Amino acid sequence: MNAMLPLRTEQPYPGHERLDEYGPRELVDAFIDDQAAAVTAVRGASAQITLAVEAAVPRLANGGRIIYVGAGTSGRLGLLDSVELHPTFSWPRDRSIALLAGGPSAIYEAVEGAEDDHEQGAQDLAALLPEPRDVVVLLAASGATPYTLGALAAARAAGAFTIGIANNPGSPLAEGADAGIILDTGPEVISGSTRLKAGTAQKIALNTFSSALMVRLNKVFGNLMVDLRPTNAKLVRRSIRLIALATGTNEIQARAAFESCDRQVKPAIVSILKGLGPEHARERLAAANGSVRAALRD
Repeated sequence: MNAMLPLRTEQPYPGHERLDEYGPRELVDAFIDDQAAAVTAVRGASAQITLAVEAAVPRLANGGRIIYVGAGTSGRLGLLDSVELHPTFSWPRDRSIALLAGGPSAIYEAVEGAEDDHEQGAQDLAALLPEPRDVVVLLAASGATPYTLGALAAARAAGAFTIGIANNPGSPLAEGADAGIILDTGPEVISGSTRLKAGTAQKIALNTFSSALMVRLNKVFGNLMVDLRPTNAKLVRRSIRLIALATGTNEIQARAAFESCDRQVKPAIVSILKGLGPEHARERLAAANGSVRAALRD
């Protein structure tokens, strides 16, 4: 990357030079229309995301962690993906970690200069004692954020598998990671504000990557989210509905199986479809590495 040239994400957007004169409808339409480029950018990185998924699955299946690293918007998007994995897929909290430049307070308020600290990024990542089975996802729209590059260096030194997600081609983050993912979203409608479609593309890529991981790790049956944590009334209702959908039974039977299986969806499905008691259903699932489909085979 040539330091003398402006990043593509920082260049002026052609066609909206008089944005400040737009009326409300024109502004809304301009921003909505531009977001479509985020989807196009992620689709263009499909092969790169696929390679990252293929490399990450065996490491995570072997007990590895997903560690997200970023600054500003990128860091907050990584944090969001991290915290959603537990309630959605019962992914262990201690195996989904997010590092944000500036620490936890930067979630709510920008910590000036934190993203420029290469050494702090390295120290924060090294403090997690990364291992070769860990997967470190590093995000930066520019692809050159010092904090994130410091974390990349520490992760690679420890032998962890690194995934660099950036919005600028030729960035040191994507080129230095084991798997580089370029989301080439180009200039923003508001020049330089990478919380716009650059951030949207990162969110789509993270949704795609982590969801694909969870499917491959047997957290889904068919296209049903069957390994959720029913931590509130809404999720209890959802769990019972998922059991009913997966088994073709009624809500009363689904609820009974749900309760007898300690409020776990996967063993409840196996219990109903195989006519097994809760303990035998759990044993069958364990023997199938948590795969409902494999547990249902004779």
